[in-house]
Amino acid sequence: MSTHLRIDRGACAGHGLCYGTAPDLLDSDEQGDPVLLTEPVPDDLLDDADQVVEMCPERALTIERD
Repeated sequence: MSTHLRIDRGACAGHGLCYGTAPDLLDSDEQGDPVLLTEPVPDDLLDDADQVVEMCPERALTIERD
């Protein structure tokens, strides 16, 4: 099973909590928006992915598993 982190750019307000919390998973672009560093999410970063989804105040991050 693969785990994918999805970013809803329309919902993201650029708070930076996600890439501040999981710098091995996310970074920011020139505008301060989150960008994925790895896809799919590696097994050792699954907990980080779950954490950033829960802490996003805009609910702009979701996890898909296939």
